Amino acid sequence: MPKKYINKLDEDLLNKISNIENIRIGAYNIRKNGQGIERKVTENINIVTKKDNPGIDIYIKENTKNETVHIPVILTDEGLNDLVYNDFYIGKNASVTIIAGCGIHNDYHMNSQHDGIHRFFLEENAQVKYIEKHYGEGNGNGKRILNPVTEVYLKKGSFMEMDSTQIKGVDSTIRKTIGTLEEDTNFIISEKIMTSGKQVAKTIFDVKLNGSNSKTHVVSRSVATDNSKQHFKSIIYGNSKCYARSECDAIIKDNAKVTAIPKITANNIDANLVHEAAIGKIAGEQLIKLMTLGLTEKQAEEEIIKGFLN
Repeated sequence: MPKKYINKLDEDLLNKISNIENIRIGAYNIRKNGQGIERKVTENINIVTKKDNPGIDIYIKENTKNETVHIPVILTDEGLNDLVYNDFYIGKNASVTIIAGCGIHNDYHMNSQHDGIHRFFLEENAQVKYIEKHYGEGNGNGKRILNPVTEVYLKKGSFMEMDSTQIKGVDSTIRKTIGTLEEDTNFIISEKIMTSGKQVAKTIFDVKLNGSNSKTHVVSRSVATDNSKQHFKSIIYGNSKCYARSECDAIIKDNAKVTAIPKITANNIDANLVHEAAIGKIAGEQLIKLMTLGLTEKQAEEEIIKGFLN
């Protein structure tokens, strides 16, 4: 794939979701306004354009160790509705870091939308760390919309850690993660979201623990301010001897609203399932403590929120 010109705006967006210099170190595929514009493969990682749908297939060879794949997406044109299907095939005993995400710059009156459907197929004893960042900016009235779907299929002994962050500027998002786990697998999910204005964010986790000794740990931390709304739903099925923990912690300010619906279903006598949900405002004693150190109330709130989301 020949390289196409990346301007200053593109670089800024790419740096928001992933350092552009790091992107070009290993295998990568950069997508801009619905088209692939740069790609690099390595001896152990191949990236192939799909023939039946927009998107790519990423193949990681068996026994690959400590390599990275970057697949950032940026949107800068008016009125785009970009739908992409990316499938990852991770060979036996492979260990890889995959860094994705989408940045939208919208200075126009029409909406800009990216829907990314990512499927991960991990063979036995494979390990994946998946990092995903979403970001929106621009002065137009058009909305910045992101709807990521992540499907994870773990074979015996495999492990996946998913770290998903919505930085800011996303007007509407529905984030859905589906996991199917076989025996001796582990799926760790960490989500961080911040909404403001009239933004709306909906999160759905749906994990099936089918194999013996399968595990999952879902942690969602969010901050909702102004008139924004958030909806969190976690569904976990314990279909074997397994362990699961679901945590949802949210801070609300102003007129924001947050709904948390954790649901656990034990279909096996040896399923050990736990869920927790906590929603509330910033504690007054936290503010007072920081303000005695010389911070204004606003600065104190910002520090508390930063620490909470980290």
